[in-house]
Amino acid sequence: MFTKSAALESVSQDVFFEVAAFLNKEARLLDEERFEEWLGLIHEDIHYWMPGIENRRRENPLKQGFYDKDHMAYFDDSLRDLQRRVARFRQPSAWAENPATRNVHHVSNVEAFVAQAPNTYEVYSTFTSIRSRGLDEEYVIYGRRYDTLIRTESGLKLLKRLILIPNATLSCKNINTFL
Repeated sequence: MFTKSAALESVSQDVFFEVAAFLNKEARLLDEERFEEWLGLIHEDIHYWMPGIENRRRENPLKQGFYDKDHMAYFDDSLRDLQRRVARFRQPSAWAENPATRNVHHVSNVEAFVAQAPNTYEVYSTFTSIRSRGLDEEYVIYGRRYDTLIRTESGLKLLKRLILIPNATLSCKNINTFL
């Protein structure tokens, strides 16, 4: 998904600004529950993946270190899956969203690189997602993301997202948000 090489070529300042603006807009749309508009930022071939993290000894790593594509995932979504999750948020039977969750997404440490495929960029960032509902429920999820953005006729679109949290166990009772 993401080239882990020291020889990555950084994008131009103009492209970096465009990438950072894309990520900031995405965070704002999610905070404002403008999910249909957020889906407009997603490429039709999206792979939105948040693998489960395993505590492994250094001498016994998985294929990617502490996660593996053949093991558990919190999210392993296509566009159709993301659309279903958005539709579910709007249902009266979505009891986990009544009262509604108040979200704050913070994105930082953005780096953008030229990818091997034409018109694509590999983007690294860190995030903090703060969710609150009711009077005293507050959950914080933080981690890093490895994104592939692709330039289309309508602008940048999210083609791939790998979300890695440092925790092997979730500190919240659900993940009813997008990261």
